[in-house]
Amino acid sequence: METNGMPRESLAGTDPAQPRIAALGLDELRTLRRDALEQEADLSYLRRLLQGRVDILRAELDRRTLAGRPRPASPDTLLHQLPQILADAPSHIRQSARHVTLGTPRGEQYQTQADALMGDVQLADLAAHAPAELLAALDRLTAHEREVSGRRQLLQRTADGCSAEITRRYREGEARVEDLLAD
Repeated sequence: METNGMPRESLAGTDPAQPRIAALGLDELRTLRRDALEQEADLSYLRRLLQGRVDILRAELDRRTLAGRPRPASPDTLLHQLPQILADAPSHIRQSARHVTLGTPRGEQYQTQADALMGDVQLADLAAHAPAELLAALDRLTAHEREVSGRRQLLQRTADGCSAEITRRYREGEARVEDLLAD
């Protein structure tokens, strides 16, 4: 059986220990969906941190090389440009909106990762770093951002799969609204 064009078995992610969504009870589905959404929000926070750092490093590298000629580092110019550097440009990709409340991560593992990311590249004194160091840091952060994005997508598929299965059960009469309201 497929849900939204994807086999139901793959909606639970790639973890073989995770139970198949179709085999779960309604309460288990709701718990799995809630947990997936909470973890996805935590990963969204990490991803935003990573993207901000990547944008700052790219801006610093761009600032240092104008038309292929190295320029001396001037820390205050980068500081003055931060609002533009960190501003989100409108997306040209149309996709469904997902409400995510951003805040500091609730899960300890994500808080630890966020703390580690903040110490990976010292942004306070970028002028003290050679371009090669900044490029290496940019590569590390970009790779980590891709990994976090992949994990987020799995969690989104899990949450969407749970929602689709819950909807299917109500639509097909396997679950009843009266039972939900009675609890």
